[in-house]
Amino acid sequence: MIDAGLPYEIYGERGTTKRSLAWELPGQVTRIARRARSFDPDLIFGIGPYASVASVVTGAPAIAVLDSETSLDHVVSRPFVDVILTPDAFREELGEKHIRFTGVTELAYLHPNRFETDPTIREELGIGPDERYAIVRFNVLNGHHDVGREGFSQTQLRTLVAELSDHVTVFVSDESGQLEFDTLEARPYDLHPAKIHDTLACADLLVADTQTMVTEAALLGTPAIRSNSYVGEGDMGNFYELERYGLVDNIAEFEEVLARAKTLLTREGVAEKWADRRDAYVADTVDLTSVLCDVAVGSVRPQGRSKRVGEAEQVPVSQVDRTVGRVSESGSTCDSSSTSASDPSENEVESAHPEVIS
Repeated sequence: MIDAGLPYEIYGERGTTKRSLAWELPGQVTRIARRARSFDPDLIFGIGPYASVASVVTGAPAIAVLDSETSLDHVVSRPFVDVILTPDAFREELGEKHIRFTGVTELAYLHPNRFETDPTIREELGIGPDERYAIVRFNVLNGHHDVGREGFSQTQLRTLVAELSDHVTVFVSDESGQLEFDTLEARPYDLHPAKIHDTLACADLLVADTQTMVTEAALLGTPAIRSNSYVGEGDMGNFYELERYGLVDNIAEFEEVLARAKTLLTREGVAEKWADRRDAYVADTVDLTSVLCDVAVGSVRPQGRSKRVGEAEQVPVSQVDRTVGRVSESGSTCDSSSTSASDPSENEVESAHPEVIS
């Protein structure tokens, strides 16, 4: 945010246990309340209960944008906010304040109307124009809602990197900062965090035990494998949806992760197939930034029940920008010549999800 010239303040640090919330929360709430009163906002946007605090102390209307059913954010926020925006795939019903939109929250910055890949990213990464690469994201899962959840172990991560490095260059984004790269067949991802979306857009594969980066890869047309203890019954609705479109593989077992990664890196035509799937998915979604603006100025409001943005009888189509083109043609600035243009066999590359959209 500093680099973007956006003014901001940090309201508090985040611990790694639920117990830490008990001693962090009072100070955070106090700082938010004090700053909100002095700023005197007309409207508040937020992703959880902290926006509710600011709304209560200032009297300004609050709009919550939520996407995780497994978090308690929607439970805590619901009584205090005026509007709750969630993806259509959100599996909870939040009542008359609830507005659903087609797509995922990451469309606010990765919709094709909002994002264009930087063609110089390969040079910044220090790789050739035709060099294939994969990204491995290693998350520490230290959010309050992540307590008790597990991702890759150090041993699994090393095994994964060794397997991938047989086929492509591997970059590791390590949130823990504890990996020893001297003994790892990979390079650290050390570009500015703002460059991660350009890096993802040009990658051949993402394997991660996190959530957001997997969704971002899907919106950029990059094959993504997600593996952590969220996967399975009770998982978040947006990941079910992305898997149904064939953009994400949600896999719990590590050996299956290795097998799927090898398949995606060795089959021909994967990049073109995923670009087509991404285009099909984005064509069914809204430009979320436009929706947020419409909500902010009052063009889109709840009307007594949960509703979906884009329903003609409730929201005039002219008020919601649903105009989406193809994100890119198959021959983008990221494509490497080593990827064949031939279309893969459905049996070879198709997602294991039984309802995948081709």
